[in-house]
Amino acid sequence: VVSTQSTVSSGINAEYGGSQWGDEGKGKVVDLLAGEMDVVARCQGGNNAGHTVVVGDTHYDFHLLPSGIVYSHVKCVVGNGVVLHIPSLFEEIDKNKKEKD
Repeated sequence: VVSTQSTVSSGINAEYGGSQWGDEGKGKVVDLLAGEMDVVARCQGGNNAGHTVVVGDTHYDFHLLPSGIVYSHVKCVVGNGVVLHIPSLFEEIDKNKKEKD
């Protein structure tokens, strides 16, 4: 489900959500849209699933972080519906920083 809505500030809000549990390609769609957004938010779920984002020769592995984080201009938000396992979050951050460097 993708919906867009004009805002008063003449910007566009886009929302994408899946209607099923499991792999239905949500991450790929978010990856395709993220570069055009100002904010990308992860609103629910845990670290049991994830996806890989490839930028050039760099492979990022995301389970908790929003994949929009690969774009320097995008602000990423982890919402209160995400089941956050703190050690896994820090491990994911460290791993993806090493991939970038």
